[in-house]
Amino acid sequence: MRSTVDTSALVQTFIAVFVLADAVGNIPIVLILTKGMTPEERNRVIDKAIVVAIAVLLLFVFTGQLILTYLEISMASLRVAGGLLLLLVALQMLRGELDTPILEEGRDVAITPLALPLLAGPGTLTTVMLLTSQSQLPYLGVVLGIVSAMFISWLILRLGTYIDKWIGAEGGVIITQLFGFLLAALAVEIGSTGIRELFLK
Repeated sequence: MRSTVDTSALVQTFIAVFVLADAVGNIPIVLILTKGMTPEERNRVIDKAIVVAIAVLLLFVFTGQLILTYLEISMASLRVAGGLLLLLVALQMLRGELDTPILEEGRDVAITPLALPLLAGPGTLTTVMLLTSQSQLPYLGVVLGIVSAMFISWLILRLGTYIDKWIGAEGGVIITQLFGFLLAALAVEIGSTGIRELFLK
């Protein structure tokens, strides 16, 4: 009996979502956003952010194709645009130019900017839609990849204070740049596939 879980989609989704979420690189931002909170309050913010991010990503898994059909956007075009977007994010990670979000008074930091766009930004949403388009219903591989990547990100953010002290500022920069390199490779792969589909049919 054939497994209903697409292992390739699961692995690709896990790597892409985990790298884009960049939990280790976002630890200092989380600590800034939750400054003055008790550990329990900080944990509740992280819990809510992860739940919101997972919900938004799953929404795009099951409605992304409908959105593309309605807008008459081909998957090849989405791959090229998604590859360019991911490459820009990767270059920002490599050059250390990812900005710390500006916090507005009264804003729920769990939703914005933590869940959106730090954990589930445009690049992540586009990637999820692309991977979903290559999978079969009920998209178990993609769904499990998203949930597992967010679970690991949740653990990292929960242990953020200890990890930040352990790896230090330089360690965080090195990890973010490593993730940026992997993301750049993924971006080139996605973009080149789209270009071949558009121009070499």
